[in-house]
Amino acid sequence: MLRRTVLALALTAGMTAPLQAADDLVSTYTLDNGMQIVVVEDHRAPVVMHMVWYKAGSADERPGVSGVAHFLEHLLFKGTENLEPGEFSATVAANGGRDNAFTSYDVTAYHQRVASDRLELMMRMESDRMVNLQLDEEDILTERDVIIEERNQRVENNPGALFREQLSAAQYLNHRYGVPVIGWRHEMEALDLEDALEFYEAYYAPNNAILIVAGDVEPDEVKALADQYYGAIPANPELPPRARPSEPPQSSARRMVFYDPRVAQPYVTRSYLAPERNSGDQRQAAALTLLAELLGGGQTSVLSQKLQFETKQSVYAGSWYRGTSLDATTFNLIMVPAPGVEMQEAEEAMDGAVAEFMQEGVDEAHLERIKMQLRASQIYERDNVESVANRYGRGLTSGLTIADIQEWPEILNAITSEEIMAAAEEIFDDRKSVTGWLMTQEQEVSQ
Repeated sequence: MLRRTVLALALTAGMTAPLQAADDLVSTYTLDNGMQIVVVEDHRAPVVMHMVWYKAGSADERPGVSGVAHFLEHLLFKGTENLEPGEFSATVAANGGRDNAFTSYDVTAYHQRVASDRLELMMRMESDRMVNLQLDEEDILTERDVIIEERNQRVENNPGALFREQLSAAQYLNHRYGVPVIGWRHEMEALDLEDALEFYEAYYAPNNAILIVAGDVEPDEVKALADQYYGAIPANPELPPRARPSEPPQSSARRMVFYDPRVAQPYVTRSYLAPERNSGDQRQAAALTLLAELLGGGQTSVLSQKLQFETKQSVYAGSWYRGTSLDATTFNLIMVPAPGVEMQEAEEAMDGAVAEFMQEGVDEAHLERIKMQLRASQIYERDNVESVANRYGRGLTSGLTIADIQEWPEILNAITSEEIMAAAEEIFDDRKSVTGWLMTQEQEVSQ
């Protein structure tokens, strides 16, 4: 029998009826070859999301081949021993579905959304390309041009993207989070067949993968299909450990100014090293999540109210924190100055708004509104099987357990204002910050 975990979101006594939610029905088991299977049932529509998450992303690349994880993601849409190049996506489309993939620092994931009676077809094709990828030099040359053009469009032609690359490189001196997921251009241009196959053979194995199936399915049916298609693939006994270089302690603030004549709107941003969500100990991450919402989570946030509406020094101000990562992440602030506001003035105004918040503390009514909004969004996202599958996939591949993922809404709801302020005191340490200005030379001169 499958081990079934039932999630009941923690609802406060004052929560209104529209926010009541059905339970997630989550089943999980592990194949003999080490592949974890997670099934989230939702029988409201005959649709299923099928996702395979590999615990290997750009931060797992060896030095000198940046971008190979993303490059391999593209190459997996080439042919296999059983599928012609392009046949995978064409088959999904012919069956009324859609498919795609993505690479991040920590994972590479492949997914299809189809009618639930097409699940077996998806498993057959996805398991095939886990082990039977067929590549030649022509594939490498063609797809390498594609990813270089993607970098041209998304990064080289976007001063904000170039700026953010440099900020990350300044934030992470040693850890691979300082290297862009898409790769440095000069290294991308040298990627070859051997680089792609080395990454594929090292990490694309069932004992390094998690299968998430969410939607109108029965757990026993998924188990049988997974045993048939994925269970037949042997584990990789030489799977490398995720031994990433650690970041040295940061003891001095770092600053940079990025000039680009294409900048239409200058802005100032600051990032602080921050802890990620950790299994069994998520309260600090929850406090930082709420801190980001309080400071910059919308027009009612502290930064927006102070800088955009009260002093009118900003056209936008915000903050964000994404704790679902394998290693240490960042807490971020941004301010886009209003016309006539100089960059130094903007930075000082942003710092002043944060200092004022640290002195005054959390507005309890504001905090309760944010908690209610988060509970509502967590419930409403369950109407989308893709969102549900992503929530479990991102959590599990970052080291969290199913229990951690299920407990997260309750933990968020239980965080006190004292915990939020304690987290803020620890995070807002200028010695662990990187401050950046994005602007043109002309904007500097005009100031």
